[in-house]
Amino acid sequence: MKKVTRVIMNKYFIVTICFVAWVMYFDQNDWMTLRDRQHELDDLRANIEYLRHEIAEMETETRTLTVDMQGRPNDPERLERYARESFRMKHEGEDVYVIEQ
Repeated sequence: MKKVTRVIMNKYFIVTICFVAWVMYFDQNDWMTLRDRQHELDDLRANIEYLRHEIAEMETETRTLTVDMQGRPNDPERLERYARESFRMKHEGEDVYVIEQ
């Protein structure tokens, strides 16, 4: 018991414990902040992967809209129809009625 008390009362041990407590809880880059930043980084990386997947899908869709199977450009009427159906675009003076089921 006396030996344990001597180790605990050692000035180097006390300074080390204070330093570890300061670094883990009171410092600008404490343990909880680093953990939160790591979770945020993981979320951002997942978001980047999702957006890359979406970009790849959109590029594929753009290629299919602008070029047909033989590599010729598609007709403007087909592109206009796609724009009208997908994005509800209209000509000047037209009325668009959307019926959804």
